[in-house]
Amino acid sequence: MAIRLKLNKTERILFCGSKWWGDPDMPENMQYPTVEVTEDGETFDYPLTFVCQINCEDIAPFDKEGKLPHEGMLYFFAAIDQWLGYESPTEQGSGEWPKGHVAVKYAKAINFETFQTCMMVDDEGQQLTESELEIVFEECEDDAEGIKLLGSPSGSDARGKYPDLLNLLQLASEPVSGMNFPEGMTLNLMIKESDLGYGNWKKTKAYLG
Repeated sequence: MAIRLKLNKTERILFCGSKWWGDPDMPENMQYPTVEVTEDGETFDYPLTFVCQINCEDIAPFDKEGKLPHEGMLYFFAAIDQWLGYESPTEQGSGEWPKGHVAVKYAKAINFETFQTCMMVDDEGQQLTESELEIVFEECEDDAEGIKLLGSPSGSDARGKYPDLLNLLQLASEPVSGMNFPEGMTLNLMIKESDLGYGNWKKTKAYLG
């Protein structure tokens, strides 16, 4: 079974909880991921968009096969500004995305005393991120559409192109999320189960199709 992520607006404080958008709550020694881009002849590091953080205790009851961690925090970042309606030097279309345009990070333990919210702000100190949303988890079929963990990619040919990869996270267009991928397409973040077992999160691939 896969795990569906239902996104809800909330007034609750989601510090160190599972949340979509907003700003990540990270250990002091964890660096915010960036990708090197070149624009107008200048090369610089551009921050990836924070997609979500998953408090792994929340998904433990639904991950019956134990494929994902059941403690700690799992973070997902991706170069998806364009699919949120923003201009970005990291624009990527359909197909496999270049290395570095997605990032998955993991903290083995959550510590409310040492974790810090890494806020993205502009030159005037105004918050740049989308309003955070609460995540509610529930079981769904492996081939279910929508936003989900595990299962198999839906609405794309990623399943046929990468039969040996495990679907970590599927991103799909949903009104509440603000994401607007081309019709029928999903962005799938996938990894080999062996790399997942060894915590080689840098081996995660991204495919839009």
